[in-house]
Amino acid sequence: MWIGWIEFDLLLGSTHSLKDKRSVVRPLVNELRRRFELSAAETGAQDLLRRAQIGVAVAAGDRAHVVDVLDAAERMVAAHPEVELLSARRRLASGDDL
Repeated sequence: MWIGWIEFDLLLGSTHSLKDKRSVVRPLVNELRRRFELSAAETGAQDLLRRAQIGVAVAAGDRAHVVDVLDAAERMVAAHPEVELLSARRRLASGDDL
């Protein structure tokens, strides 16, 4: 079994309240979950208006599938018009590593 996760550090567009921020972050998290069948959540910077951190995790039987899913998720986030992807940090682990 392989497990992969990635953390996205995002700069949000013109958000002026936490409600505005949620209106950008929640749909993005939901789209990641729906499109790629993975776990996704806002994992940091909850109290900052123009920043967000989203964590994504996926498990699969082979490494190539995990890498493909994480690559596709990163491309989707990078292409999202309401956010700027500042960084993406990823890790992969096999069941033997845990």
